[in-house]
Order: sequence, then structure tokens, then C-alpha cells
Amino acid sequence: MSAGYVPVSWSRSKLVYDGVLVLAVALFLVGYEKMAARAGLATTPIDEGSLVIRVFGACAFVLITCALAIGPLARLDQRFLPLLYNRRHLGVVTFAVAAAHAWATLDWYFAFSPLDPWRAMLASDTGFGVPHALPYIPFGIAGLLVLGLLAATSHDFWLKFLGPGFWKTLHVAIYAAYTCILIHLAFGALQSAQGLALPLLVMASAIGLVGLHLAAGLKDWRGRKVSGRQADAESWILVGAVSDIADGRALIVQPEEGEAIAVFNDGGTFSAVRNRCAHQNGPLGEGRVINGCIVCPWHGYEYRLSDGCSPPPFTEKVETYSLRLSDGLLQVKTIPNPLGHPATPVSIDKGTP
Repeated sequence: MSAGYVPVSWSRSKLVYDGVLVLAVALFLVGYEKMAARAGLATTPIDEGSLVIRVFGACAFVLITCALAIGPLARLDQRFLPLLYNRRHLGVVTFAVAAAHAWATLDWYFAFSPLDPWRAMLASDTGFGVPHALPYIPFGIAGLLVLGLLAATSHDFWLKFLGPGFWKTLHVAIYAAYTCILIHLAFGALQSAQGLALPLLVMASAIGLVGLHLAAGLKDWRGRKVSGRQADAESWILVGAVSDIADGRALIVQPEEGEAIAVFNDGGTFSAVRNRCAHQNGPLGEGRVINGCIVCPWHGYEYRLSDGCSPPPFTEKVETYSLRLSDGLLQVKTIPNPLGHPATPVSIDKGTP
């Protein structure tokens, strides 16, 4: 969290993250260029300019694939969470590499065109009406523009200005960018690909991402308890037995209507909050309780269990919900309390089964 806005609030973890990211990109660029140059000697020689274009293009595709894989991987295994914390840095680097791919294309093929390079590039792609020659350049440009928009709005200032809901919805457009890039590849580089390396890479990327998202969605579905009946006519629903919630953890309850609710156990004291973090709508129910505060698993934002407020000097808040105990079962009221409103917790003796 940051109480004020700065270009980048550097920390040791961010420096390590960015250092490893930049090193990995550099190694990929150099390694791909060396391997592609050697492979070209055995097949069809490739000119230097085209090789640079392919190097940056392949790197951008691998980076966006990794960016899309981090989310479901973190949901499947919390050991991947450190990759999620600064994923926006990965997005910015992806745009920079994709922009280098576009610049190299313009510089190599259209720098000396009598037309503006962008107009010349679009005019050269005229496969309209031919299924196997669908114009692919506009899809590449569209993907680049989406990546640029996401990189430009990645800072927390835009997150606060646009609001977490709209900001998160906007950044889901990375899937549109990925789709555009797949079409760009399918009707571009794959049409002239020599060998199976590039087609297999693209196919494995698409199938792997779909599989990861399906697996993560299935895990979320299995781990989320949907209340099938009301406890009474006052919008109270059943949560379950107190023994169902591990100490320091939460049980996520999804009412038939409205927001998901995370019910936390803090040493036998139970409290309920909205399951969406005020920062990026992260799943608070997957976090843990430390010193009376919920710690969001995505970026470490903290909220007091007592009132849903972040400890000073931070000002983020999430709604709390009222709890009660009836016949040994926890019940939660689906109507949230006003922001910042304390909710009376339910306390259980440690000897209670």
C-alpha cells in the first residue's frame, strides 16, 4: 500500500522482481536470436532485420502468455503468489517489447516508403476476402494498442481514479489483446513458419491457458459454499459449523444474490467482511489474519476485522457483515453494514467443539 502516489514505490521485492524479469527478457532475446540464426543456416537464411522482428515478436508473445498464466497459477498454488504481486510490471515490459517489435517492422520494411510508414504497412496487407490470407496487421496493431492502454493505466493513481471495479474490468481487456495477437500470428508468422516449433508454441500457449483457467475456476467453485436456504426471513443465511473454519482463515459464502462474504476465524472470534479487496477486488477470503487484520493475498492490503478499515495512515475500507450463532451454527446477514461500521464479532470458547 502507499499513502501517496509516486512513480514507483520501490521495495526490495520489486527490485528483485524487475531484475529477474529484465534478465529473463535479455536472455530470451539473445538466446532466440542465436538459435534462430543457426537454424536459418540449415534451412532458409533469414535477413538480419526480419530476425530482429521475430525475436521481439516471439518474446512479446511469451510474456503475455506468462502474464495471463500467473493469475490461475496463483489460485491453484499459493507459491506462485509472489509473481502476482507485481504483475503490472510484467504488463509494462510486455508492451515495451511488443512496441519494439512494431518499431522494428516499420524500420526494416517501410522506412523508405514514399507513404507514411503506418499507412504503407496497412496498405501492404490486402488479403481481404481470402480466408487463408486474412489481413493480420490490423490485429497486431489492435493488440499493441490494448497493451499500451493497460500499461498507461497500470499505476495506482488510475486504479483510484477509475475505481477498482471499472479498472479491473478495463484490464480484463488483456484477453482481447491476446486474442488479437493469436490471430496476428495465425495469419502472419504461422503462414510462413518453417518446421513445427512456432505452431506448437502457439498451440501449447492457447491450450495451456484455457486449461489453467478451467482448473482454477473449478477449484474456486469447489471451495465456495453456496447457501441453499435462508435462516429466516431477515436475510440471514447459514455459514456452517464453527469447526468448518480454520484458525486464521476464512470460509467464503456466496448468497443466492449479492456479494460473496468471507467469514474469518481469529482464534475463536468470528467476523465477516465482503470478499473483495478495495484495491483490485482481490479475494480477501483467500488471505489470512495477522494481528487482528485480514491480509489480502494479492498485494498485502490490510483490513481490521473489527470494522473493515485499513490501519492508519491508509484509508481503504470494506463492508462488514453481522454474524450470529444459532444451535452451534454460524449465520451471516447478507445485508452489509455501512462502510467503516463496526460489527460485533461472535466469540467461541476454545473448548467448544
